[in-house]
Amino acid sequence: MPATPSEPDFGGRIGRTYQDSVPSWPGLPAGLGGPNVLMIVLDDTGFAHFGCYGSELATPAIDRLAAAGLRYTGFHTTALCSPSRAALLTGRNPHAVGMRGVSNWSTGFPHMRGGITPRAATLAELLRAHGYATYAAGKWHLAPMEETSAAGPHHNWPLQKGFDRFYGFLQGETDQFYPELTSDNGHIDPPAGPQDGYHVSADIVDKAMGWLSDLQSVRPDRPFFLYLAFGATHAPHQSPPDYRMRWRGRFDDGYDAARQRWYARQLELGIIPPGTTLAPRNPGVPAWADLTGSQRAFSARLQEAFAAMLEHTDAQIGRLTEFLDRRGLLHDTLLLVLSDNGASREGGPYGVMDEFSFFNAAWEDIDKLAATRLDDIGGPHSHCNYPWGWAQAGNTPLRWYKQNTYGGGVRDPLVIHWPARITDGGAIRSQFCHAVDITPTILAATGASLPEQVLGVPQIPLHGRPITATFADPAAPPPRRVQYFEQMGHRGLWADGWKITTYHEQGQPFDDDEWGLFHLDSDFSECHDLAAQQPGRLREMIDAWWAEAGVHGVLPLDDRTVELFGGTPRPGTVHARREYVYYPPVAHIPADAAPRLGGRTWQISAVVLVPGMEAEGVLYARGGQNGGHSFFVRDGQLHFAYNALGTQHRATGPVRLGPGRHELAARFDRTGPGGTITISADGTDLGSVEIPAVMRIISSTGVDIGRDALSPVVPDYQGPFAFTGSIERITFRVGSRPDAEDVAATARTELARE
Repeated sequence: MPATPSEPDFGGRIGRTYQDSVPSWPGLPAGLGGPNVLMIVLDDTGFAHFGCYGSELATPAIDRLAAAGLRYTGFHTTALCSPSRAALLTGRNPHAVGMRGVSNWSTGFPHMRGGITPRAATLAELLRAHGYATYAAGKWHLAPMEETSAAGPHHNWPLQKGFDRFYGFLQGETDQFYPELTSDNGHIDPPAGPQDGYHVSADIVDKAMGWLSDLQSVRPDRPFFLYLAFGATHAPHQSPPDYRMRWRGRFDDGYDAARQRWYARQLELGIIPPGTTLAPRNPGVPAWADLTGSQRAFSARLQEAFAAMLEHTDAQIGRLTEFLDRRGLLHDTLLLVLSDNGASREGGPYGVMDEFSFFNAAWEDIDKLAATRLDDIGGPHSHCNYPWGWAQAGNTPLRWYKQNTYGGGVRDPLVIHWPARITDGGAIRSQFCHAVDITPTILAATGASLPEQVLGVPQIPLHGRPITATFADPAAPPPRRVQYFEQMGHRGLWADGWKITTYHEQGQPFDDDEWGLFHLDSDFSECHDLAAQQPGRLREMIDAWWAEAGVHGVLPLDDRTVELFGGTPRPGTVHARREYVYYPPVAHIPADAAPRLGGRTWQISAVVLVPGMEAEGVLYARGGQNGGHSFFVRDGQLHFAYNALGTQHRATGPVRLGPGRHELAARFDRTGPGGTITISADGTDLGSVEIPAVMRIISSTGVDIGRDALSPVVPDYQGPFAFTGSIERITFRVGSRPDAEDVAATARTELARE
């Protein structure tokens, strides 16, 4: 008899009964018995930040891995978060897979869709087909942000991209004490708060160790792929208080002195070649000696917060590697530790206590902050980022920062540890390699392959090549001869040891960009421009850049930021409307999928049902203690609190909610730079408050309906302070699109949140 339709290639024989039939089972996955794979990705960590790359920061766990493994000094990324992660997980260039910029963008062109095309199967999909258990913990940021609510669609979420389990956050950043957590395909509340010692970095490592323990206990024959992507060291720089106290006073001599020391240590360690030039201070970086006393105190404390966060992250890496070692798993685990781009430039020349002050053009009073709030830095009451000078120190000895195609944006640390295969412990490898080379390297190490089709979809060939030859051979050639760079109009090309690059001014003609030419083999820090001496080579490489751009889908060049936000919403997205109606219970709504209230006129109306006693609690909350909204009832009062970067504006009025149905409302009327919030109950106005200056960008934390489950917006209550009645529905009506300044503010925050 023929095989059943479910298995047309069934290898046995099917008769009328099992007695006259022959069973057959599918073959075992080829990957059983292969090495485990652990990819640890840090965020906004500069070339020099690890202790084993020259800094004085505390990274003992990473340093131990480097001492038994390899440090790569020629590893490059895309200068930005989402594109680097797309390249790492697909082995293709980011423009070719639809991720030239952050996943918050979708421009209408194939190179910027906000999600990875199905034509580029992820490493997780390929390894799962090979028999691997696949896990992702931490930051994702590879799905269009407007698709990250409980309503989806989910096709760009981790589980739909090849991971068996996911635990972490979908956005480009999160509050480390009050994260917006997602478990598998649903949003959840954090298991604890900072008062309980909670921090998301420790939480994701706990979850990952639980997965691996389950796997080893039940199926010890199955290897694993764990993609562990920390929120660190992206802003906000937050860590437990004992870590912050360890760094008190350690940076009081400033970034100029620190950069000199780190540069000298890099030379001593062999991280940079003898004769490397330490790049001068980047434009706009003030000399440490020229800062006021308040500016120095503020800047030093911001760097302390960064150092504490990095040390805390390193401790979590240490916990994980010690766990693997105890379980006998570390020896045959291909373990990579790397950063997705250079150190962040979003702190500006002096640093910020709260990034949203910058986004809202509400300039901070550093003298006041230095006098009253230094001890808040790095804790749950700050959303801080360090200044440019400390960012450049993190990129020592390189020029520029994240977002730029100079070395400070694209040259990053990479540590590879694999005792079963790497015997040259502590060695340095200087070969040029790139994020697109990581997936091919892992495929080569595991024996997995890229089929011509995955789930019926034809596949783009891999653009990267394995670097496995460098594991044993320090003289192995680079895996490829050419690699392009492009980020928001900044461009570059590496070819056979030479590099060209531009610094593009937004809005200026691309043809006006000046190209620099650098011989990286003798000019590690790109400080000696040879364009005037070798115009022929420069011209050849510019032509090669355009050729690579055509092949990999880089065109059209696009330097827009402001124009990508606040326009007419695309049909089929959550924002293709001006009225949002929610029917609780509703899962937490991420900021990019929530009603766009910043800078607009709006109305909120909650229809509530009150039982036989008065009800109280939160109707609507957005943001957290550093800024946001809370619409709530307490002690017979209706409140709408407008938390503007810690400054409270509040409309309050007495309300008696007897049994039955009531309508509680708030409206904001925009007038000039500010406006008026008025609250009402059952059609009667109860109170109002003037808002002197509107917050165009409210918060990176999204919306809760009927509760305030994360960082509480106001000190009146501890979360979640759920509404004790029932909410039949809550309706948001938003006005027309914001003005140009509001759109610009949105653009600034989205750029920094990647």
